[in-house]
Order: sequence, then C-alpha cells, then structure tokens
Amino acid sequence: MTSPLIAAADLAHLLATRPTDVRVIDCRFNLADPDTGHAAWREGHIPGALYAHLDRDLSGTKTGRNGRHPMPAIADFTATVRGWGIGPGTRVIAYDASGGMFAARLWWMLRWLGHEAVQVLDGGWSAWLALPGAVSTDTPPAPATGEFVAAPQPGWLLDTADVEAALARPGTVQLLDARAPDRFRGENETLDPVGGHIPGALNRFFQLNLTPDGCFQPPEALHAAYLALLDGRPLDTLVHQCGSGVTACHNALAMAHAGLPVMRLYGGSWSAWCADPARPVARG
Repeated sequence: MTSPLIAAADLAHLLATRPTDVRVIDCRFNLADPDTGHAAWREGHIPGALYAHLDRDLSGTKTGRNGRHPMPAIADFTATVRGWGIGPGTRVIAYDASGGMFAARLWWMLRWLGHEAVQVLDGGWSAWLALPGAVSTDTPPAPATGEFVAAPQPGWLLDTADVEAALARPGTVQLLDARAPDRFRGENETLDPVGGHIPGALNRFFQLNLTPDGCFQPPEALHAAYLALLDGRPLDTLVHQCGSGVTACHNALAMAHAGLPVMRLYGGSWSAWCADPARPVARG
C-alpha cells in the first residue's frame, strides 16, 4: 500500500524521472477568502500541478442541512478526477500551504473511491520551496481525459442519519472531532451558527499532528498519542469528524501515517449536525 505521505525531495525525484506517471494537485485554500488559493497557484506552483478548489472541486451542493462542505456526488467527482487526467495507474500527489489541511481532503476522497496511489506532500508548499527545484507560473496544458473509475469503500462515508442511528446504540461509534479545543467546547465559534460538539465526541485538534515546521509528527509519536486518546476504545468504532468534513481527513491521514488506518468519516460533521436545532449539543 502506498505511504500516505511523500517528502519534497522524493517528489522532486519522481517528477524528474517519471513525470508522466504522476499528477500533482495543488489544494491551497483559505476558508476566509476562497479565491486566494487559486490566486496563489497562478503566482507559482509545483511544475505541472493542477489546481483543486475546495468549494468547486472537492465539495458538492449545499442544501442547508448537509454541512458547509458536503461531499460531491460520486459521478461529479469522477468527472473532475478524469478531467485531471487521472486513471487507475496514476500516482497522485496533493499539497497545500496549511500543513495538509486541504490536501488531506483530496487524499481521503480518492482513497474512499478506491484509488490507493495517492499521497500528501509532507510540509506542503513550504517544503517544496525549501528545495532548489523549480516553481512554475505556467498553466499546464489540459491533460487527456483519465480513465478513473470510482469504487466507493463500503461504510467509509457516514451521513447524519447514520450517525444518529449509531449513537442510539451505545458503544457502536466513537466520534473524533478535529476542531480546535475552544470550538469543541462551544467557545469562539465563527464558522457555524451553533457552538459545541456532538455528545460523546472526543477532541483531537488536527494541528497536533504536526511539528512546528508543518510536517507530520513521526509515526511512532502519532501512534502513541492516538491510542492514549482512545484509552482502550476499539478502533473499529472510530469515526472522524470536524466542522465540515475537511480537517477530519487530516486526523485520518495522521492515523494512517501512524499505522492506524481508520478511514470512516462523518462527511457533514458539526455543520450538518447543528443544522437541526432538535439535535443534542454538548458544551464544555
């Protein structure tokens, strides 16, 4: 199985030796200003990298009930991936400038749809800039349409009804919320109309997965940290969630890096849960 992370030097070597087998996807994004990521790509990107916009490419249509970044329809995302020239044998490398916060979303989505040859650039854009390699401002030519075929992994993506049903059966689901501790407690909420968390959820702020330089912690450190947090809870009950199904993928990536491949995701996450005022909310 492909390692979930790739070092910048290894990516540079890959692009120099096997460029036709690799598709690099730039996932830079800013939740407060959705246009800045694409603007940053135009100003400079890894040579050959195509751009993936979180709202347009990695999310579907919002209904007011399915969260801020609902998963796109499989057919729509399949068309997007094919448009990037990705087929069954393509090695995909995703990167961003946020410690993998957005690149992990693409990594998870491709893994969910059965594509194992996908990695996140460890350290992201900063790690690439630290190399003597090139930065491009060119718009890559449109690739030939890829032959990607989606093969959704059963049980990996949960909706709100799935979560509600599981929580009604104690011990079947353990939610792990990737948001910052203050938002988890219901304080300083700026993205969703209601503060707090789903009752019974544990909190693991995704930024704790990283070292100060923006790279992922060593696998052994992450392995120990997650097992300590779970405190004996079975791994097969774990479901990742966050505010809208984005940073939850970062925790899934960190666990995979640590040899704990827990991939279930509550896609709508807190923003979908709190859309109905009748649902219970925990604070503190």
